Amino acid sequence: MKRFVLLSVMLMILIPSVSRGDDFLGAPLPPGGKVVFQSGTRLEKSYPLTYEEAIAFYKEALKGWEDIKFWERKREIKIEEYNVRPWHSITIQKADGGSTITVRKDSWTWILGTLTMRFIGVFGVLVCLYIPLSIVGSISGRIALKKKAQQKRENKDHLDAA
Repeated sequence: MKRFVLLSVMLMILIPSVSRGDDFLGAPLPPGGKVVFQSGTRLEKSYPLTYEEAIAFYKEALKGWEDIKFWERKREIKIEEYNVRPWHSITIQKADGGSTITVRKDSWTWILGTLTMRFIGVFGVLVCLYIPLSIVGSISGRIALKKKAQQKRENKDHLDAA
């Protein structure tokens, strides 16, 4: 009996899918539901839950998790994860007689696309700052040269008068 209990505990620790309820890539899912589409990177399930009940489930299930952002849209809410979890987003959509929940896996395409956009954005901001600063620098340089030339003329006139 002790071996059975020890084996059961070890299985639950080593194989998390045994101890968890419904989930996909570590993302929580409400119990039940009907699988509409499933692949290695995406799971779409329909539930008889109302849209509000599905949102309440996720607000409770993800309470205390770090780096989670809820994006509300007209007919859906998208929950994005900005950490190291294997899932990237959970989308809850209104459907006839319930709601549809889609879980997507984090992908290198999304990661590299985001980094590329940030890289381009940083250089865009730098160019936008560089152009006005160059204009201001050239104007102030011309003003400084004119002041220097004027001071030299005044000094030369002052020496000639003495």
